[in-house]
Amino acid sequence: MLSSIYSISWSGLLKSHLPPKELLLETHNFPCPYTFKVIGESNEEFVQNIVAAVRLGMKYDFDPPFRSKETAAGRHISLTFEPVVDNPDQVLAVYAELQQQQGVVMLL
Repeated sequence: MLSSIYSISWSGLLKSHLPPKELLLETHNFPCPYTFKVIGESNEEFVQNIVAAVRLGMKYDFDPPFRSKETAAGRHISLTFEPVVDNPDQVLAVYAELQQQQGVVMLL
């Protein structure tokens, strides 16, 4: 699978640079695990909002499992989600929800 940076913003405002649906179809064999990594402010509200965004994008009725890692200084946190996605539309739906969240520094 390909791993790429889809959106980066040092000011905290994300621009829409989503992978095209065709690229997702060419590089993934759906259904498959897909990695979403979100880096942002290290606080509980940020974590809760990101978990809720992934839940909404995946249309889950439960909070998705994730891994987290805080920077040494404790200022930022990375959250990694690896859900099994059914199709590229589901990937794009999760990215759309994540892009609306405050405090996101980088979205991979």
